[in-house]
Amino acid sequence: MSATLSRKYLMARGVSAFLHYLHLDLAMTGLVLLILFAGGIANQFDVVRSIGAVVPNFSIPAAGAAPLRVADSATQPLTPAMRAALDSVVQRYRVSAEALQPVFGAVQSVARERNLDPLLLIAVISIESRFNPFSQSSMGAQGLMQIIPRYHQEKIPQAAGETPFLDPVTNVRIGAHILQEAIRRQGGLVEGLQYYAGAADDEEKVYANKVLAEKLRLEQAARRRDGATA
Repeated sequence: MSATLSRKYLMARGVSAFLHYLHLDLAMTGLVLLILFAGGIANQFDVVRSIGAVVPNFSIPAAGAAPLRVADSATQPLTPAMRAALDSVVQRYRVSAEALQPVFGAVQSVARERNLDPLLLIAVISIESRFNPFSQSSMGAQGLMQIIPRYHQEKIPQAAGETPFLDPVTNVRIGAHILQEAIRRQGGLVEGLQYYAGAADDEEKVYANKVLAEKLRLEQAARRRDGATA
């Protein structure tokens, strides 16, 4: 076997194992392997694009991170305001609407449970992570709502995976719980937001102002959409 074919064969076996991890069936695996051999495997980005063309909802998780749990998100349709917010976020952050749909569904569901405005949670995510579910700060805060794991272990749902703070849906649920507690304990929305950010002593309320400005922008997007469809 030539060196080129050997490399292709090893690459194909590696991708096959990865697809098995994703629980793809044999026919889909064969289709992806055919793409790899037919295309010559120019580079790893070509491989990703090729797989993405044939595998729905395909994405590569960060090392050690749990896969995005699309099927676990809320299945109820989004409200008009949340649909408008989704469109706005997709355009602003260049993120796939399909990838964000389960996140927005989870936000809508948990906001109802926690008696929070869903657009407030979307605004917090915008400021905290710009919708990168695998982001991590220098302080160790993780995921969409930038939660520091060592402080909130007791809030992890029983059914959560090994990396709950990097799972978008779980992160949203935990973050909403933390924010609800902060607002209640601090006696107000602005004070709760500042406490959530670890900036309770900031007299200028910079973090809260950023979140509320983002929330206002989302609300304006919803009103524009309503006006356009009236």
